[in-house]
Amino acid sequence: MAKKKLSKKKLPRPKLTRAKIADMFALWKKMDPEPETELNYHNAYTLVVAVALSAQATDVGVNKATKALFAVADTPEQMLAIGEDRLRDYIKTIGLYKTKAKNVIGLSQRLVDVFGSQVPDNRPDLESLPGVGRKTANVVLNVAFGQPTMAVDTHIFRVGNRTGMAPGKNPLEVELNLLKVIPEQYAVHAHHWLILHGRYTCKARTPMCFNCVVSNICKFKDKTKAAN
Repeated sequence: MAKKKLSKKKLPRPKLTRAKIADMFALWKKMDPEPETELNYHNAYTLVVAVALSAQATDVGVNKATKALFAVADTPEQMLAIGEDRLRDYIKTIGLYKTKAKNVIGLSQRLVDVFGSQVPDNRPDLESLPGVGRKTANVVLNVAFGQPTMAVDTHIFRVGNRTGMAPGKNPLEVELNLLKVIPEQYAVHAHHWLILHGRYTCKARTPMCFNCVVSNICKFKDKTKAAN
């Protein structure tokens, strides 16, 4: 059964004006003009693998596991040569490593068989790879190919709702709202500004509103204050 496409007309209305949203991104850009992913990778292929491994895992944990792995396998062919059993040994410190090892071998085989060992630069082909969903595809399209996509993880979901920039009941609503309201000049780097803000400032349990450059714009009602 085909997935029902969400109409943008049904999206929750942002609580911030486009001008205020532009102000937020201008402040983030001033702080960090060229934000980058914190996942380590060598090329588009290792990026796909790293992002697929990062589901329900931390970037730090993935980087520790892939340091040795990517030293010996940074192409689909090399990964297939390692095989699923040996791959599991490399990534066994990562959650769901057995399923992820199976997916990495599967996506590597498909890249060889269908795409000439090249990572595709479009969503449908990326999502045809085992273990690659919408969020992973969005990260790859953004980081590897410079496309203005928005990969909504728990951090971006939280920031979109807390700030009032892009309210939504699920990741897709937040994604579509963000794509709708983010000014074009900030679109390519927006994903990283938002995820870094959510990871280090707008934290889940205790947001650091007292040390936040966009606190005066943000619509979050329960802003925290610095401890005395």
